[in-house]
Amino acid sequence: MKYFIILVSLCLGMTLASKARFDNYHVVRVNVDTEVQLNVLRELEDQNSGYMFWETPVAVGRSVDFVVPPHKLAETDVIFEKFGFKSLTLAKNLQTLIDNEGAADNLRARAGLEWTNYYPLEAIYEWMDSLVAQYPNVVTPFIVGKTYEGRDIKGLKVSYKAGNPGIFMESNIHAREWVTSASSTWILNQLLTSKDAGVRDIAENIDWYFVPVANPDGFVYTHTSNRLWRKTRQPSSSLCYGADPNRNFGYKWMSGGSSNNACSDTYAGKSEFSEPETAALAAFYTTVAKNITAYIDFHSYSQLLMYPYGTTVAGSISNEAEHIQVGTEMQKKLSERYGTKYEFGNIVTTIYVASGGSIDWIKGVHDTPFVFVYEMRDTGRYGFILPADQIIPNAEETLDSL
Repeated sequence: MKYFIILVSLCLGMTLASKARFDNYHVVRVNVDTEVQLNVLRELEDQNSGYMFWETPVAVGRSVDFVVPPHKLAETDVIFEKFGFKSLTLAKNLQTLIDNEGAADNLRARAGLEWTNYYPLEAIYEWMDSLVAQYPNVVTPFIVGKTYEGRDIKGLKVSYKAGNPGIFMESNIHAREWVTSASSTWILNQLLTSKDAGVRDIAENIDWYFVPVANPDGFVYTHTSNRLWRKTRQPSSSLCYGADPNRNFGYKWMSGGSSNNACSDTYAGKSEFSEPETAALAAFYTTVAKNITAYIDFHSYSQLLMYPYGTTVAGSISNEAEHIQVGTEMQKKLSERYGTKYEFGNIVTTIYVASGGSIDWIKGVHDTPFVFVYEMRDTGRYGFILPADQIIPNAEETLDSL
């Protein structure tokens, strides 16, 4: 019995320490052509039946990407045939995409980030600390707050002179969207090092507030345990963890596009600002909001540029005409360098209803003049597992648009 207990303990330890693999998992895209099909997909997502939805099924006329485990492939074929789904297989082995993505979990950043790999949190923080030492008169560190697991949410302010208007840059609030923090740190580095006249202009005449990883606990978990994790890591029920931090902000919370199912990827939390990360970000932003002209929120994927709100259609913000004027020019710039096509518009009309997002709270509570959210590369070929060789091109076109 003693040896049996030791064996079980070892097995449990290996299970808890192992990293989730996705060998032979398919990534599938289906068109939603009928209300019946929409309800089928919603039921599959709500039942936590083993499928991993990369997009929430929200409306007829849209496509939905989701992951199918190997043991569900035959069942999926039956469902597709029964309900007349038109489908496209985007990948037949998700693990291959992950293996080839370019994670650098064992690399440190003493020589600086190179943006040819995806780095773990400690390397990003190490690099941020090095900037403070290297540019003491320009770069100022700040702590947004603490995560549920006790990590610092670190930020940097870049300011070349007093009296500048401010831009606030939030990224990686969804843990699995690695290209967002990679692009944010690349842009931050350009503001400090680029000799381009246009970059120098915006670097030195704007105060920049960067929070590269707004969800550190979730981000660490994607590096150590499950590459596809989205949420925070605070226990949400006896079996499930985390809330969707971008459904947890206290502006029209739980008014559409979010779930009250604690196991769902779009679970909005037990209450608004139930997550330490969102509460901390809101409290910190309140201290600087009067200095901020624009709030930028980076997500992936889909190649979309959008403005609030996530609960109402176009016409709901007071300066919508200005958002359209500026956003249209941003959209043009996004395609100028590499031909990357972005759709542009209001959140609801461009993607779907999504209440409780940070940019809705920023606009609705603080009325920050300009508020935009990017859904970065790509449109589904790699999805969240964007290869690291696309970090710099993605960041370059984003900086062009900024």
